Amino acid sequence: MLESLQAILLNYGYLGLFLASFLASTIVPFGSEGILVFLVYEKFNIPALVFVASAGNYFGACTTYYIGLKGRSFAQKYLSIDPGNLEKAEKYFSKYGAAVLLFTWLPFIGDVFTVFGGLLRFKFWIFSVLVFTGKFLRYLVVAYLAAAVF
Repeated sequence: MLESLQAILLNYGYLGLFLASFLASTIVPFGSEGILVFLVYEKFNIPALVFVASAGNYFGACTTYYIGLKGRSFAQKYLSIDPGNLEKAEKYFSKYGAAVLLFTWLPFIGDVFTVFGGLLRFKFWIFSVLVFTGKFLRYLVVAYLAAAVF
């Protein structure tokens, strides 16, 4: 099923990349980097790809932030987050504060960071700046590495 979904998203260019990036930053286990690389290979506009992927991933993170705002039990129930990852994220937040949100792009634990942004009720504008910046930098690196290869 995921293979056919990925094929559909590839056929939709920027919209497909936005949707894939959105899904990749929510509770759905999905990767958007492959679609980004494919679109770079297909000679789509790289700055536009980076912005679209970053925006989709940011909005996906906002949904996870909202779930965090609803509370820890709600987040655990609907996100099926490993309690060990919750404990790790809590330690990182207590040690590094809001700067942890720059790393929401990390696999597995990154989504937990966005949940904690909501659980800890970080100001949304701080959350937004840090999360978008981290996601933007990740997609920028992936896109330009792909461009260097192709």
